Amino acid sequence: MSAKSSSSLFSRLPAALPVWTLLSPIAAIGALIALSDGSSSSVVLSVVSALLIAAVLAAVHHAEVVAHRVGEPYGSLVLAVAVTVIEVALIVSLMLAGGESTNALARDTVFSAIMIVCNGVLGLCILVGGWRHKVLAFRVEGTSPTLAVLAALSVLTLVLPAFTTSSPGPTFSRSQLLFAGAVSLVLYGAFVFVQAVRHRDYFLPVTGVDDQDAHAEPPSWRVAGTSVVLLLVCLVGVVGLAKLLAPTIERGVHAIGAPPSLVGVIVAMMVLLPETVAAVRAALHNRLQTSLNLALGSGLASIGLTIPTVAVLSPLFPHSLVLGLTPLSMVLLFLTFIVGGLTLAGGRATVLQGAVHMVVFVVFLFLAVVP
Repeated sequence: MSAKSSSSLFSRLPAALPVWTLLSPIAAIGALIALSDGSSSSVVLSVVSALLIAAVLAAVHHAEVVAHRVGEPYGSLVLAVAVTVIEVALIVSLMLAGGESTNALARDTVFSAIMIVCNGVLGLCILVGGWRHKVLAFRVEGTSPTLAVLAALSVLTLVLPAFTTSSPGPTFSRSQLLFAGAVSLVLYGAFVFVQAVRHRDYFLPVTGVDDQDAHAEPPSWRVAGTSVVLLLVCLVGVVGLAKLLAPTIERGVHAIGAPPSLVGVIVAMMVLLPETVAAVRAALHNRLQTSLNLALGSGLASIGLTIPTVAVLSPLFPHSLVLGLTPLSMVLLFLTFIVGGLTLAGGRATVLQGAVHMVVFVVFLFLAVVP
């Protein structure tokens, strides 16, 4: 194809689909295929890191295209569920192929996701949004019930196993695990029904915010459908490239003498990068409600989809599934929900609340390195 014909082809692309958003997911998948032999030179790792960032940015762009077409809160729901489905697939594949060291992988991943979204993502959004707009508004009728569901699911699936007596250690018996999986699925389904159908208006951005994108012409369904496909490709690329970087991260963690669980925290942060970037961009545009939909919805999807999946597949795992948190993690979890409940109780947020959440997040990261 000549340069002239190629330029003509790109010029016919919809404005919502810049060339780089089409090439980034293709390059990420191509790198996954080319590096399946496990190459790990410094040059290769640099290329993988660059492609990971490009795939994250492309995923955020396509998520915003879909969100603009279908409206909130459906756009946030699409991104949260898509990321979590791929994350669950990664967790299950690692647990099926791993040894005894992976028996707590589901617990560590879910707990890390909750701490990241409820403190890191939420705190960063309020901090940068509050710095630009001073006071950020959101809908208490949507955010407070969502946090209540997240708190209930977290305690039922991550705290109770440390206190039950039907099985040894911080584990559920087979019947308890299936029951916890069913409860998680029911509560997550109820949340999706309320968010997308019954009380959708509770999750819409507060009226009166200055958002130029909200007044722009929405893309066509053909463009939105293309973005859905490319979004999934980007997310597969993000998870796959993160998995390629994991051995290098593991060696670095071992070199500094940190506990192995830190690897899961770092990988979880990379997997959640698309949602983090999308949430921060929404906060910068004074749409904190969209940021909250992304953050809290991601935490709910992480529990509501991971626990039922591992419950059904638990007979296939080589070792007992450890779900109960350590006392240190329980303290951080309870602190997170206490602070989150106070932050989301008033419908307004400033940099102070953002700073508190960021401090809790930094404490979580510090104790992950020095428990």
